[in-house]
Amino acid sequence: MKPFKIPESVLVVIYTQEQEVLLLERADYPGFWQSVTGSRDTPDEALVQTAVREVFEETGMTACAADFRDWGVSNSYEIYPAWRARYAPGVTRNTEHVFSLCVPHASAVTLSPREHTACQWLPWLEAADQCFSPSNAEAILMLPQFMD
Repeated sequence: MKPFKIPESVLVVIYTQEQEVLLLERADYPGFWQSVTGSRDTPDEALVQTAVREVFEETGMTACAADFRDWGVSNSYEIYPAWRARYAPGVTRNTEHVFSLCVPHASAVTLSPREHTACQWLPWLEAADQCFSPSNAEAILMLPQFMD
């Protein structure tokens, strides 16, 4: 039996200095676009390590912990009912921690086909409009204040 997901995750806004943002289309929900997201593998996994792992798993991009910026922003939200079975019984909320990763240009992406079917680089305002998750859209709208 697969272990339950930990209700603590990262959201990683990947962007370029030209303010293009990478969005991924979910395989399980076509038309749902998002940034890289993912839960901790273990309760003691450092959040930045979760970010490093998830970026590699979902995009094939390699980065080290020092490349990420922790925004110090957390969102608590209700887990969509369709996804609650992935969590322990009674778990209905997730805490998401926002990070960003600046890449030099709109880099090539190697998708994890079980998770995503397509990707696109969009100007940040367009990317925010494309996100199905309100917290993801809000994070992208905050991007200019967290750019290096």
